[in-house]
Amino acid sequence: MRILVVDDDPEIRSLIRRGLAYDGYHTDTAADGHEALAKATDKPPDLIILDIMIPGRDGIEVCRQLRRSNDDVPVLMLTARGTVADRVAGLECGADDYLVKPFAFDELLARVKALLRRRQPREGETLRFGELSLDTVTREIKRGQQEIELTVQEFDLLELLMRHPRQVLKRELIYQRVWGYEYGGESNVLDVYISYLRTKLEKGGQPRLIHNVRGLGYVLRE
Repeated sequence: MRILVVDDDPEIRSLIRRGLAYDGYHTDTAADGHEALAKATDKPPDLIILDIMIPGRDGIEVCRQLRRSNDDVPVLMLTARGTVADRVAGLECGADDYLVKPFAFDELLARVKALLRRRQPREGETLRFGELSLDTVTREIKRGQQEIELTVQEFDLLELLMRHPRQVLKRELIYQRVWGYEYGGESNVLDVYISYLRTKLEKGGQPRLIHNVRGLGYVLRE
């Protein structure tokens, strides 16, 4: 597995690179947005650890550019600003997860492993719910004849819901299964991704499939 670490702080780049190398990962580094995009294009990594505050194109714009290019590489965003607005901005640009500085390396490693696990090939299976279908190997999603493109995190969230149709899934369970960590009471990451999924699944006026159960979580139902 090859990981691209993007941060303008040489000490942080070195710390992450050494830690990942110790755990068996091959790493490459970049100090600014232009270098990050060049390296991501030249030698596509399996995952990118991307700081928001970098010179040239910042992390938000780098992530947007990757998504505009239909690059679905998992992106773990690093930010020194931990406000809800900052976290939402990172997720809205297409990042799959975020981590606030300063962070414990063990937590960063756990999130890296969680994101990479979701990229591993699995035995072929097609999940269906009404006109909605999801192929767990090709990662193709259709609603009727319409193909739907999802990010890694959106795909994992929809797959979880489709494996438990008509069952109310609590927020705590969804955070554990999709993001790989405990639910933070003030976090609205789940709500942001539900909004993304609804926008894509309901395109063209299609009826809503993902419903909120107040005080509990979400359910997939007609």
